[in-house]
Amino acid sequence: MSAVAATSVGQPVADLELSRAWLVDPAGGREGPGEIIVTNGVLEAVNWLEGDEAAGVDERGVVVAPAFTDLHAHFREPGNEAAETIATGTAAAAHGGFGTVCLMPNTDPPVDGREGMARLDSVVAGLSSPVRVLAYGAVTARSAGEELAPLGELADAGVVGYSDDGSPVRSAAVLRSALLYGGMLGLPVVDHPEDLGLTSGAEAHEGLVATVLGLRGWPAAAEAAAVGRDLAVLADVLADEPRARLHLTHVSTAPALDLIRSAKAARLPVTCDIAPHHLALSDEWLAGSRRWAWEAVDSVGRARDPWTDGSLVAAPFDSSLRVNPPLRSPEDAAACLAALLDGTADAVATDHAPHTSVDKDVEFGLAANGISGIETALGLLIAGVDAGRLPLLRAIEAMTLGASRVLGDRIGPGSGLVEGEQATLVVFDRADSWEVSPTNLLSLGKNSPLLGLELPGRVLLTIVDGQFAYRDRSLDA
Repeated sequence: MSAVAATSVGQPVADLELSRAWLVDPAGGREGPGEIIVTNGVLEAVNWLEGDEAAGVDERGVVVAPAFTDLHAHFREPGNEAAETIATGTAAAAHGGFGTVCLMPNTDPPVDGREGMARLDSVVAGLSSPVRVLAYGAVTARSAGEELAPLGELADAGVVGYSDDGSPVRSAAVLRSALLYGGMLGLPVVDHPEDLGLTSGAEAHEGLVATVLGLRGWPAAAEAAAVGRDLAVLADVLADEPRARLHLTHVSTAPALDLIRSAKAARLPVTCDIAPHHLALSDEWLAGSRRWAWEAVDSVGRARDPWTDGSLVAAPFDSSLRVNPPLRSPEDAAACLAALLDGTADAVATDHAPHTSVDKDVEFGLAANGISGIETALGLLIAGVDAGRLPLLRAIEAMTLGASRVLGDRIGPGSGLVEGEQATLVVFDRADSWEVSPTNLLSLGKNSPLLGLELPGRVLLTIVDGQFAYRDRSLDA
């Protein structure tokens, strides 16, 4: 890596040359040895190496790829700036390799009209970070689930879709209307699939772990029932509005993914994403296991018993593991991985949910739901790559092109390595790792179950629209 002429966040990349790196270009469907040259913020050259020039370069070294896009994040401003602000959230995003983030509207007050978007735009305009901040508008007024928000007004204000995330769209009639209007406006409806009648008071995935720990069970049927309802409503709407589009977020169970797989085979316009923690972790972490989900199943795909195989190494009831939807069984995690591999899952989205110690460091059943995960997403996926469970190209594609498949050109350029465009890149070292610690996390939310663990894939640089968004301090050595 050549000397970096400018190092401050928001300053242009004057001159950067990366040679003998492993390039990943999801838009071109290509990866391999190569070099890039950035001049005055523009990706001037992308050179793929072959033959003797490529000798000794492999995917386990320095990787260059388009900066990631997070389809689902919570930055808490306004209303809970002690947990996260847009400034700290964008810093954390850049540390995680993300150049674009799409914020959910369930702030206080929510983004449910033109005023909410104007407030957000004002904060973003004052940022030094070049990370692109996009936003969803609420489906319903005040995200209360009773009446539609002014969807046309929100579209004019620049939202990229509509969601009541944090809660499902409770009424099928309201969902139907939202899909109709969203189709006419060219925007997707993003639903959090949960049948609230089946999850009242639930604390953990319904299964052996919840039973042994005495936690109230959260059945997989609650997600599958909601997905089935949403797909039925979508199919009905298409007769009146063929442009309607549905996106299901943080899908976490095998039955729900099977329904989505069948809907896609029937050519319904539905997409979905999976959170990194539902790919790499399972509910046995609540009991004290710290192995990856793919290590928790046997050769025929059945979950191992953590109480008999010696995998319980940490204290149970870590409240940082409380999340909505909950961590599922190892079999469900395997189904999430299979869905990512076969394209049923279009994208990986972090569901970054930072919280204060006051909201998290309490009894497990009283803790707020959510994991601070935008900085650890890459590491969890690279752990899967290192284990031979996920190709590197597919992992990068799921965090770049996947978002484009959901939101189209609203996320801006940057899903490929394109000469002549402003550079929007992430550079990370697969051969290096970093410790997840409160000091190393730039998010105000330190609520991560990965604290104290080493994750592979240290992010060295994040560049957005030709400007530095993050630069690792190891480059100063």
